[in-house]
Order: sequence, then C-alpha cells, then structure tokens
Amino acid sequence: MIEPLNPHLRFSNIIILRNLLFLLGISFSLLQTSCTDKSKKHDLQRKQKAWALYQQRCKISGEKIYQTIDNVDGLLLIKVRPDEINFSEQFLLSDPYGRDLGGDGYLESFLYGRSNNGQIDNKSIHGGFNYIDTVDPKNGVTYRYTGYIDQPWLRDKKYGEWVREFTLTKTIAPNEPVPRYGITYDDISTREDRELWIAGSSLRVIDLQTNVVVAERIGYMIDIDQGNISGGRSPWLLATRNACPAYPDIYQTRNFVEKVLKPAQ
Repeated sequence: MIEPLNPHLRFSNIIILRNLLFLLGISFSLLQTSCTDKSKKHDLQRKQKAWALYQQRCKISGEKIYQTIDNVDGLLLIKVRPDEINFSEQFLLSDPYGRDLGGDGYLESFLYGRSNNGQIDNKSIHGGFNYIDTVDPKNGVTYRYTGYIDQPWLRDKKYGEWVREFTLTKTIAPNEPVPRYGITYDDISTREDRELWIAGSSLRVIDLQTNVVVAERIGYMIDIDQGNISGGRSPWLLATRNACPAYPDIYQTRNFVEKVLKPAQ
C-alpha cells in the first residue's frame, strides 16, 4: 500500500520549485540584459567606425571648377537619372547622393527659367538652357528636348489668362548645332562604403571636343542609423542630412552646372 505524501514535504518541494523558477527568471533576465548591452555596444562601435570612414571621405569631397564658360546654348546629358528612387537598397549603385529629379523632370530642370530673385521657375524659360540632347539607350538615337510655356486660355477660354504650363518637346537632334559640353554622374561608393551605409557621388562637366573635365563635384553622405527601416524609415533619404558638401533638396545638378556653364540669353 502506497502511503500518502507528507503535506509538509509537498509544501517544502513547492517552495524549492518556486525558488528555482525565481532564480532561473533572474538568470534569464541578466542574460537578456547582457545580450542587449553587447548589442548596443556593437551598434555603437559600428556607428563610430562608419562615422570615422565618412569623415575620411569628406576630406576629398567638394567642388572643383577649372573653367567657366559663358553663352552656352545647350547641353548633352550623357546619363539621365531614372524615375525610380532608391530609398533603402544598401548595395544598389544608383548614386543616391546625387539623386535630384528623375526621367523627364531631370531634363526639364535644365530648361526651366529663373525668376527675378534668381530661383528656378517652372513657369518660365527665360534664363534656362535652350535645349538638352540625350541618347536613347534603347535605339541609340540622339533626341533634342526643348521647352515652351503653354497658355491654354488662348485656345480654351475656361482657363484663366494667368495659367502657365511648362511643356517639354522632343525631336530627333539635328546635325547642327552639336552641344560642346556634356554632363554625367557616377556612383563612386566602394563595397566598404556601402557596408557602412555611405554613398559616394561624382558629378562632372566635360568638354566634349577635348574630353577634358572642366568641373567636378565629389560628394558623400551617410545614414548614421545604419540602414534602420523601422517605422517606415528611408535610410538614403535621411542620409541627406549628413552630406558633404551639403546641397539643396532640389535642382542640385542644375545649380552646380550653372556655376560652370552660363546659359545663353
């Protein structure tokens, strides 16, 4: 016959079990704290390493203008920026530092005029370049883009007379005149740069007759949070806050080019 378990012994075992669970809980908590502390330390060390490399890159950044040219009628855009924006692809060499406008917006930005206070104005063509040439990579044909200010009220009276709309036109480029100067950009990031969420950029103005670079801008930026995308965060978009040299949010390419090439009036 099995004798019933001594109630005092059973109570003692429960106490021991509770104490063991308590000690295990403390141990697990301490282990979690230790892992968290190690993770935070690793993140901090990574950010410090990234920032140190970024500071090195900034030493070679900046604008170099070797020559300025007046009365430039048109330009050849050797590359046109794509419509797609790289917000968070770490290793995609899309030149996120130099990202400005894409597609037709990039073309139009060189044709827009300037207002009386010198700001780029998409309701004017006075003060912009007269034409932009590009080579279509799909068929190898060079196209010429020009712009004009449309006044829709002239054909449709439902529009107010004050309405002005910039309109882009595209034709096959003629043999003459041929633009003397070209604009191109490159992503110059190394693998080491991108491992630490640093993006490098080169923007160049080239004399197409001599193949000489007449101006160049080298720039770098860093996502200090190292690719964190929590809360819908966009690493490359926020990296513009830590850029050398710093640049305006829009028309950065046009503004640099005009320091070198002055549009014909």
